[in-house]
Amino acid sequence: MEFEVIPAVDMKNGKCVQLIQGLPDQERISLDDPEAVAIKWIGQGAKTLHLIDLDGAIEGKRKNAPIIEKIIMLCEREGVEVQVGGGIRSFEDAANLLHMGANRVILSTAAVQNPDLVERLARQFKPENINVALDSKNGKVSTKGWTEQSEYTAVQLGKMFEEKGAGSILFTNIDKEGLMEGVDTEPTTELVNELTIPVIASGGVTTLEDIMTLKMTGACGVVVGSALYAGNFTLTEAINTIRVDTSGGE
Repeated sequence: MEFEVIPAVDMKNGKCVQLIQGLPDQERISLDDPEAVAIKWIGQGAKTLHLIDLDGAIEGKRKNAPIIEKIIMLCEREGVEVQVGGGIRSFEDAANLLHMGANRVILSTAAVQNPDLVERLARQFKPENINVALDSKNGKVSTKGWTEQSEYTAVQLGKMFEEKGAGSILFTNIDKEGLMEGVDTEPTTELVNELTIPVIASGGVTTLEDIMTLKMTGACGVVVGSALYAGNFTLTEAINTIRVDTSGGE
């Protein structure tokens, strides 16, 4: 896969937000119209949008589903791919989103609690439609909107989900997420080296240099949130930086 910069549209209570360390009461950004935000990123050249229902991730209830459906329909019209996560707890939840037009569903808590769900979805649809999110804090994978910690490392679970048929992994370094302090490439590099399926990186991106640093880990893409919303750089600038690097500086 060609390395891609993927803008995040995280939703909570009907708004587009960016949280610090995933804490519900620590909103760095809060915007009233997630659909308008999606349109903005598409206008700046996004090839994929990263849609997360934070209420679903934390409470298990996908409160932002109607907004997500509108954005999926918008992206279908614009030829933009969509990956959706947050509160997908069952086969039916995932299947409904894929039938709706989502290109990838992102499973986290449900995958850790029921790994066979990943295998069932990969058989019913395609492996590339199934992404498993491994959100790591202090070296161990967290679930339920980062409120509970498992006993497993990202590498341990990554290998298992690769065997179960997942087409890709989304790896978020919670220790860096939302802090705007830069990235730590070591855990991403370790995961990329241990797996054969693509890994999308997330957590800590603050500068264009951070994006290039994560690209060098071998990740197939990076999800960017707070840095874009804070105006550290535009999505267009990020895409152009990757394009120049890929073309050898031309």
